[in-house]
Amino acid sequence: MVPILSLWLPILLSAIAVFIASSVIHMLLGYHNSDFKKLPDEDRIMNELRKFNIPPGDYLMPCAANNKERTSPEFIEKTKKGPVALITMLPTGQFNMGKSLTLWFIYIVVVSIIAAYIAGRALGPGAHYLAVFRFAGAAAFIGYGLALLQNSIWWNKSWATTFKSMFDGLIYALLTAGIFGWLWPAM
Repeated sequence: MVPILSLWLPILLSAIAVFIASSVIHMLLGYHNSDFKKLPDEDRIMNELRKFNIPPGDYLMPCAANNKERTSPEFIEKTKKGPVALITMLPTGQFNMGKSLTLWFIYIVVVSIIAAYIAGRALGPGAHYLAVFRFAGAAAFIGYGLALLQNSIWWNKSWATTFKSMFDGLIYALLTAGIFGWLWPAM
């Protein structure tokens, strides 16, 4: 076993590498530009929604309070008539990139800590690069990629968007794995 504190350098460097890679992916490569579609007559829809002063949060439309209501003829008719939507309302105004980037970096560090924990419990000092790569990489991919499938399974998020994000997760996992393999403590 390798104590998690002795893996502080690969944890930190892999987090920095993933943060930089994610910035490059989202700001320069552009393949996520098609993740969201513009609503038709966006201005009119925004003006109508503005009237309700909806607080930030996640909303389902139509939304049943319980299973009994969900099976009622009235609710079923609402669903048939549509529209049916999942909506995340954000605070009005400029998007706070600083807060989101800080939370993203914290998340990356947590994924790296989990990868360190799993690899550190499975392998000892001086473990072969490829063994470290496999354990750290698999743990990191679980953290970055696998949970995204739920968004398409349950919430009808575009499969293309989910697979693009999972591809990002694979890149992040490979970076994490490579750095852990490179900086793994010797015997």
